[in-house]
Amino acid sequence: MTITEQFARSLSLADALDAGALIAYEMNGEPLPPEHGFPARLIVPGWYGVANVKWLTRVEVRDARFQGHFMARDYVTIREEEHDGESTWTFTSITHDRLKSAPAKVTRRDDRHEIMGAAWGAPIDGVEVRIDDGEWQPATLTEGAGEEFAWTFWTFDWETPTSGEHAITSRAVATDGGVQPAADDPFLAGKSTFWESNGQITRRVRID
Repeated sequence: MTITEQFARSLSLADALDAGALIAYEMNGEPLPPEHGFPARLIVPGWYGVANVKWLTRVEVRDARFQGHFMARDYVTIREEEHDGESTWTFTSITHDRLKSAPAKVTRRDDRHEIMGAAWGAPIDGVEVRIDDGEWQPATLTEGAGEEFAWTFWTFDWETPTSGEHAITSRAVATDGGVQPAADDPFLAGKSTFWESNGQITRRVRID
């Protein structure tokens, strides 16, 4: 027998009743366009996008967690852990956003260069930038700083870099003191799936 399964995503009752969760049927005063989920979509701020179910047709209240393919097998983080000297594998459903940032582009104005990027996943208190193996230096937050669910945009004045290839890395700092982890953080190093990979991102650029 062949089973055709529509996308479905479950939330705990407490998360579903959170004041930030809502069902959206309009966008900018107009009905939702099909690509954004017409006739309605769920919006759950602060969660990964898979929780924002598009093309919503039904909401059910169940006495047990829904375990369809997408909840139980697809959008799942698989991670290896050590317990009493033995390796074990854990499977967890992806949930809330994790603190993250990324350098997006470098622009040149006369002899000076500016790095631009974004940070998200939590209210952002600051972003730091490292060039090659140098010290971490503070970036300037330009939009969205400290806002609960907004992307925060930032710039960094690179002044006059030397010619050649350079590595640019950024890390975000949340208002609660959390710091975006390095790419080799033990929590991330043990993962075998892409989901929830919020390690520091390094971009390589060439300056002529």
